[in-house]
Amino acid sequence: MTNEFQVVFHNIDQSNAVNEAVQKRINKLERYCDQIITGRVVLDSPHNNHHKGKVYSVGLEIHTPTKEVRVNQEQHDNHAHEDLYVAIRDAFNAAERQLKSIDKKHRSSKTHRLASDFDGAAA
Repeated sequence: MTNEFQVVFHNIDQSNAVNEAVQKRINKLERYCDQIITGRVVLDSPHNNHHKGKVYSVGLEIHTPTKEVRVNQEQHDNHAHEDLYVAIRDAFNAAERQLKSIDKKHRSSKTHRLASDFDGAAA
């Protein structure tokens, strides 16, 4: 049900490899929640810091009919995020956890409604 995801590069050169990695993760999100309407991915590289390596940050906004999921992975002390692909993975993993909880709540409320409808029909 995904209509459109916008991918924004800030202080990073756009590349097909990075676009492809982001698109794969977007497609994977749809397995966890089929209610995604739209989203935005922001890939950022802060200004060069001569004392520390360049640490990437990834921000996500995902809109569903019931909730907006936001993930902001600005971990300046996380040296693993000196690799853009690791930063992308971590941000999307956090979004997956949030979407799974939304989907789980949606399914349990559906099951509860169906059970109460069934109880009402039996009476």
